[in-house]
Formats: sequence, structure tokens, C-alpha cells
Amino acid sequence: MKKWLVVMMAVWLTSCSSSGENKSYYQLPIAQGSVQSSANQGNRLLWVEQIAVPDYLAGNGVVYQTSDVQYVIANNNLWASPLDQQLRNTLVTNLSMQLPGWVVASQPLGSTQDTLNVTVTGFHGRYDGKVIVSGEWLLNHQG
Repeated sequence: MKKWLVVMMAVWLTSCSSSGENKSYYQLPIAQGSVQSSANQGNRLLWVEQIAVPDYLAGNGVVYQTSDVQYVIANNNLWASPLDQQLRNTLVTNLSMQLPGWVVASQPLGSTQDTLNVTVTGFHGRYDGKVIVSGEWLLNHQG
């Protein structure tokens, strides 16, 4: 009976250690709807210049807050592409759909463009079931 218990423990430990090899990759969803054609839009230009994320969010691992003061960065649940790039692409797509008359881009558009800079301070799940999405933005309009 003790041998059987030892074998079961060995199998259980092996299965726990091998589960670390299964990696999952995540991508933010693409907004559904139609993006306005830039040919029909006026000359109102918006450049999403930068999406800044803190160091703990800049890595590949999805972040989870386990207590008021502790965060875990996953090794097996990873972003498919850098989070700042995903947030920028999502923001450009959403703003393009929501701002008729504007051309919104992630590249400079000209000398008369407005610029938008976003600083993300939180983008993670939390131990109490809440999701934290926080930050601030700065819109520079004509200097």
C-alpha cells in the first residue's frame, strides 16, 4: 500500500511539474464595426503618439494582483504581442470608429495634427474578482 502511495505521489508531482509547459497566449479583441474611411473625413488629424505602461506590465506575462500589495506575473499566460502595442492598436481602432471627421493613426500624420499620449497605470486582474484598468491621457491640441 505504501508503494502505491509513493507511486501516486510521484505521478501527481510529475503532472504538476509538466503542466508548466502549457503556455496560453492572449490578444485583446478587435473592435467590431466599421472604421470610417479616411478619404471621407475632414482634415482633423489625431496621432496616438504613445501608450506607456509600467515595468510590471511591460513584460510578456499577464499580471494578477494576489493581495493589496502583491502581484504575480504569469509564466504560462502570456500576451501574444506587447501590451502597449495591443492597447495602441485597440485605441486607434476604437477612436477611428467613434470620431467621425477625424483621421486617427499610430504614426505621425502631419504638422497640424493633435497628439494623444496615454499612460496606463493598471491593467490586471485582482484577487477579489475585479479588473483594474487605470491611467491618464494627455491631448495636445495646437500646441
